[in-house]
Amino acid sequence: MNDPYSSAADFGSVVSEDAGLTARLLQLVNSAFYGFPQKMDSVTQALSVVGTNQLHDLALATSVITMFDDVPPDLVDMESFWRHSLACGVAARSLATQRREPNVERLFVAGLLHDIGRLILFLGYPDGARTALEKSREDHLLLYESERETLGYDHAQIGRMLINSWNLPSSLQEPVAYHHTPRKATRYPVETSIVHVGDVIAHGLRLGTGGERYVPPLSVAAWDRITDDQTIPLAMINDIEQQYAAAVQAILQPN
Repeated sequence: MNDPYSSAADFGSVVSEDAGLTARLLQLVNSAFYGFPQKMDSVTQALSVVGTNQLHDLALATSVITMFDDVPPDLVDMESFWRHSLACGVAARSLATQRREPNVERLFVAGLLHDIGRLILFLGYPDGARTALEKSREDHLLLYESERETLGYDHAQIGRMLINSWNLPSSLQEPVAYHHTPRKATRYPVETSIVHVGDVIAHGLRLGTGGERYVPPLSVAAWDRITDDQTIPLAMINDIEQQYAAAVQAILQPN
């Protein structure tokens, strides 16, 4: 992607070397997630329609899901975790589309990765994560609040560190770091607000869970930053649910 001498065909040939990734991408671009009228049967064809940057982001999104296989099952159900993450990504993408944001797949990736720090916490400090989960249940706290009280930091901060270590763009770092506190975003307030609202929508629709038992409060300032509507149109909710089902089928349950 960063090589100025590479072409879309070069990118397609590299992706095509991974049969599993190719299958997931083609299933996704041929699903209701995009709703293209024509069927695409090669990565090169998908590149010509979706675009290199967008397909790069989708490849990143579908690959991250395969990276965390050792999370203790008593801490989180991984399928439910990724279902929630996908729902947040789809909702963020839908909100970005409504705003006519450029390259809406980057908002999908930001939404997908918003809770990634929680997996690092579950893997690297399971005892602390377990304590935070228990305190959240006993004291009726939001999980990120419980993490701060018991650990001194939360999963959003860890997620930002991980994304930085992966050398991913700062446009992903802020939405992940501040998806619970969007007012703190300075460079990417719109993107952060979109992911924040997408997270609330995903929780409200009960599409999986990252360990949180409650629906996080909606930041009115974040809502007002991204839309003039008083409520989310029913058509958008239906669209989110349809695209979510397609993303789950393509990414979590590929044929």
